[in-house]
Amino acid sequence: MTKKNKTPIGIFTEAVGLYFSNFTSFVKYMSFPVLGQILGLGIVFLCTYFYSKNLPFLIEKYSVFNNFHILVLMSVLVALPGMIIFTKAFWEYLIAYGAVNSMLDNMLKSGRLYDFNAHTELIKRRTGSFIGLWLLFGIFSLVASIPFFWVPAAVLAVYFVLIFQVFTYEPELSPVGCIKKSVNLIKGHFGSTFILIALVGLLTWVFIPQIVNNTFDIVGINKFFASLILPFSEILPLKEINNYLIQFQMPVITAESIAMFIISTTVAQIMIQYTLPMRSLLFGMWYKELNKDSIIKVEKPKRKSSKRSSEILMEESHKKYSGKSKKLDRNILKRAMEKDDNE
Repeated sequence: MTKKNKTPIGIFTEAVGLYFSNFTSFVKYMSFPVLGQILGLGIVFLCTYFYSKNLPFLIEKYSVFNNFHILVLMSVLVALPGMIIFTKAFWEYLIAYGAVNSMLDNMLKSGRLYDFNAHTELIKRRTGSFIGLWLLFGIFSLVASIPFFWVPAAVLAVYFVLIFQVFTYEPELSPVGCIKKSVNLIKGHFGSTFILIALVGLLTWVFIPQIVNNTFDIVGINKFFASLILPFSEILPLKEINNYLIQFQMPVITAESIAMFIISTTVAQIMIQYTLPMRSLLFGMWYKELNKDSIIKVEKPKRKSSKRSSEILMEESHKKYSGKSKKLDRNILKRAMEKDDNE
């Protein structure tokens, strides 16, 4: 008996349910990748700000600072701690694009979410290919930012939406192969895929950030944080900027409005990044729905082993975090199912 095909609306509601039913675990998992980026940039800004404020004094007191090369070196050293934190957090955030897809099988079968290290290791074991895929995606994003290419890029973005799911579940494919497979899966399902993108985009990029920002405005949280950065926005040449804006009949800006804009934008970006698992779960389920026929065709002739390449990699990743025991279950999913039976 074949399983009934899931509709885009059904997949959307199931993905949202999976995300919020494991909300606490996802928040913990995403906290460093998300907040680490904010912390790193904040450290870079503060260190650079205080360094530049004290630079005239340093030049006057220490002759070595009159050397251009020393100034450049000191600027790099001042920004380095924050950049290290930001880079580490950003990399972990990119890894989450693939790791959350690896978690999906466990969540669908056992309803549990754990062993984050093993799922993360699954992606890190293929760092070269992962960087290659992101490089191709970055080139596409750069071209897509050119107004002339907006329309064709928007269409291609729909066809490319499953590249990270393909990367996770089909590790034998190259970065280019992942793109080709995503395009082949979306063919004939463009409209349904667009609906899914629109639904999850509105929820995670618009509604949730807006709700959180409105709540913070009512409570006064945004205003409090805006007051902390107000001294920095006041040093901007607002008079010259406003004179320029007036010439084009545009509204003037104030230091307060700049501070509030920075805080509200930061809050929105944090919410968007925290909801990455929801988007990954949704597109992971969509990948499985579109790919199930080809999986049957590929795996049916296999008699020696029914494992997919991604499952073999998952086993190897789990072994790294299995401690001293060498007789653990063959994969995370089996372990979860056995726990359910015991309970």
